[in-house]
Amino acid sequence: MTGQKIVTPSAQSLASAAQAASKKGLPPVEKWNPPFCGDIDMRIARDGTWFYMGTPIGRHAMVKLFSGIIRRDGDDYFLVTPVEKVRITVDDAPFVAIDFDVTPDGLLFTNNVGDQALAGADHPIRMETDPETGEPSPYVLIRRNLWALIDRKSFYRLVDLAHVQGDHFGVTSGGAFFPLMAADALD
Repeated sequence: MTGQKIVTPSAQSLASAAQAASKKGLPPVEKWNPPFCGDIDMRIARDGTWFYMGTPIGRHAMVKLFSGIIRRDGDDYFLVTPVEKVRITVDDAPFVAIDFDVTPDGLLFTNNVGDQALAGADHPIRMETDPETGEPSPYVLIRRNLWALIDRKSFYRLVDLAHVQGDHFGVTSGGAFFPLMAADALD
């Protein structure tokens, strides 16, 4: 982001474009190729809180609108409309999985903006471990290359449902097995 100017195609203009584009469900941001307009002072914290110009966005409806136009290209995140593309900062993942239901088809996750994803081949669960602290961070793919950090209470529930398969301890959902840790770590 060095050398890029901070622009303000304004949160209001982005929200208006998102609202217009979301009338028929999630906008097709992956098909849009507008010019890059620069960086905007918007950030998503690790806990899922959205900030604009350093202030938390308190209106859930506004956060939901912005979440519908987020796209990841490489390692960067953008808010994309048919006419503009602005880079935002994401501390970890753009979403937080705040709960899940055990259904006959598998584990149905719900994120902080109300999106749902059934864990399986199209929505895998992955684990990362902080190399310094050893703290695990579980994620589930929500949509369009956008992951949700699974919150602590949901992770503990996953561990309660987990079983050993081969060399791993993990969960099964949607016909797929997702390792949470090596089985020998249980000893």
